[in-house]
Amino acid sequence: MSPAVRGKAGNLPHELTSFVGRRRESTEARRLLAASRLVTLTGIGGVGKTRLALRVAEESRRAFPDGVWLAELGPLSSPDMVEDAVSSALGVRELMPHQPWSLADHLADRHLLLILDNCEHLLDAVAELAGSLLRGCRELRILATSREPLGIAGEAVLRVPPLAVPDPDRPQRRRGTPRYESVVLFEERAGAAVPGFGVTDDNRAAVTRICQRLDGLPLPIELAAARMRAMSPDQILQRLTDRYRLLGVGIRGAPSRQQTLRLCIDWSHELCTPPERELWGRLAVFAGRFELDAAAAICGEGIDPDELFDLVASLVDKSILNRDDDGYRMLETLRDYGADRLAESGERDRLLRRHRDWYEKLVLRAEAEWVGADQLMWLARLHAERPNMRAAMRFCLADPAEAEAGLRIASAMGHYCLSRGQIQEGRHWLDAALEHQGGAPTAARVRALCTDILLAGNQGEVVAAAARLAEARAAVAALADPWLEGLLAHAEGYLAVFSGDLQRALDRFRRALSGLRVDAHSVPYISSLLGIALAHAVLGDLDRAAAFQEQALAITEPSGESLYRSYSLCILGLAYIRTDRNRARTLLEQGLDLDRKSDDVVGTAISVEALAWIADLDGDQGRAAVLLGAAQAMWHAVGSAGVTVPALREFHEQCMERTRRGLGDRAFAVAFRRGADSAFEDTIAHALGEQPVTPVPTETVLTRRERQVADLVARGMTNRAIAEALVISRRTAEGHVEHVLTKLGFNSRSQIAAWVAERKGSNVPDLG
Repeated sequence: MSPAVRGKAGNLPHELTSFVGRRRESTEARRLLAASRLVTLTGIGGVGKTRLALRVAEESRRAFPDGVWLAELGPLSSPDMVEDAVSSALGVRELMPHQPWSLADHLADRHLLLILDNCEHLLDAVAELAGSLLRGCRELRILATSREPLGIAGEAVLRVPPLAVPDPDRPQRRRGTPRYESVVLFEERAGAAVPGFGVTDDNRAAVTRICQRLDGLPLPIELAAARMRAMSPDQILQRLTDRYRLLGVGIRGAPSRQQTLRLCIDWSHELCTPPERELWGRLAVFAGRFELDAAAAICGEGIDPDELFDLVASLVDKSILNRDDDGYRMLETLRDYGADRLAESGERDRLLRRHRDWYEKLVLRAEAEWVGADQLMWLARLHAERPNMRAAMRFCLADPAEAEAGLRIASAMGHYCLSRGQIQEGRHWLDAALEHQGGAPTAARVRALCTDILLAGNQGEVVAAAARLAEARAAVAALADPWLEGLLAHAEGYLAVFSGDLQRALDRFRRALSGLRVDAHSVPYISSLLGIALAHAVLGDLDRAAAFQEQALAITEPSGESLYRSYSLCILGLAYIRTDRNRARTLLEQGLDLDRKSDDVVGTAISVEALAWIADLDGDQGRAAVLLGAAQAMWHAVGSAGVTVPALREFHEQCMERTRRGLGDRAFAVAFRRGADSAFEDTIAHALGEQPVTPVPTETVLTRRERQVADLVARGMTNRAIAEALVISRRTAEGHVEHVLTKLGFNSRSQIAAWVAERKGSNVPDLG
């Protein structure tokens, strides 16, 4: 046996900075190494493959008696250099400088882990060497990093994703919101650049947005954090419009291709074939996720369909595209790079128009099939396609000739916006499209105005809705179209409901049903049936409410749709609250079960609010307070102050008053906040009785140390500053803050500060 590497621990470099996150990936990589002799970590440049590989190797040392060894292949320029570089990393040449040697013979009986780092530019040579070594060295295991797999037998591939970032379209209301890895990384690296820096309530929004804009990629996040020496988080965020210039100052000592963001992406671009580069640029026209049908229709000109699929698959392998259940996605950093290449090609404007045309057809098709078995599919598809819909709208608003298309898209998205609680955004695009179109009386304008009326009314904005109604009447009068007259009457009926004029609502809904009867399966017709049922229910006419509700169910039940069935059940449930609470509860719970399938925020808010009223009438004030808080959070999420039907506000006000009086102010506030902080799915489970009701405490007890921590948080101090002030470790300070948040039922430091201020202002004695 030759001396070789026996007895040495390996050649892993020491970590110079802390390792952040990656617990799941690290655990999975070790699991794969235990089962497979070749594991390849893949991902885009700058995602942290090398750091993860080194951490996994360090944590795996004890499993390899002959050590863990790193061969850095990134600097190599020729395939012929690969075996020599690996041999050099293992120290073989130094041990046997004048003897004939074979790397496979040398490692034949060695139980070691070999890291082959940055293989992508020498893929064939690395794959050949790895295969040869694995065949000849039964105790050898290889951990490779590459922007695409090696593609040899027995290889296990682990895709390394970017660090987790908060979803910008989903505000976090869950208690104990997790600390996102990307934000932690920025905080730690910024703290190294500016000692004492910490993420606070004042800078959290800017830091979070920086991490979102940089896709959670560690390399650009570290480059951005280094800029903290000269800029604030807000200034960095403002300058990320040209991220490649801002992040052009690199990290000394890093490989040249990783020193700046531009060089890192250039390296990936060079590794692609010309057809792959062309498709990369074309796919940059998508603003978010996309599916193959969209890619083929918009970007497939001149490309055979089978070839297009192969190119997409290759871009996935090379980590330019990510694939998940919602389709394909390109990181914003890579999309910006591709957009620059697309602009250079001269195809940009033509592809943007094709993009707009395709998404207009998509949303119009969704509107036509909205009441049907595919409703949930369309809800999910439009939810995933929101960035592309926004891009299509921006295209329309940039050219007066595209105004009508903008109105059609914004109107067709109205059903989605109402059901998913995206009312404010829906109104934003409608208002912008209406202004851009200029006022010419067209069918598209009438549809947009009527949609705007419904969205505004659901937010309680009756004055704004009335102004739009006046415009719609003028346009309909000029067009003299019976169907548009029915559509207008439908909007007038709902505005009358939101304004409290129920007799007028009945009259307008009857007119709407007459004008829209030509298409009894359309959304406006079904919505008119539900509107007239609601008006009768609020007026106490249960028989007529039930009759119209049953007509709506007769249309919607056979199709298997969910949204309008849940609305009809909710409306009938509201009708029975005064006379038969058990039946009302059953109907509302059935509607909520359907809401769970569609993630309908508005419908859920109404049902949860009504179930709170029933709980109060049943004497369960604790449950009522929790449900009231949950409903209010959902109302606020859709931009509404609360119950929008005046005749129903009496229920809300009486419920609030009785519940507060029954529980007491402090216990009511805790229960209400518990509901407000619940996630959507937890709210439904609680309302349906699937989760036990947590007893509402009459007082909140903090220990003496926790009271001290709460006071320091209220002064705006970071965890690091709290640790220094109390002479404790930062980890201990973090634990105290988490305990305070949990005990008080809060999810932010600002809530602790408000609680401390409230207690001091009301002279509430200390507890504990």
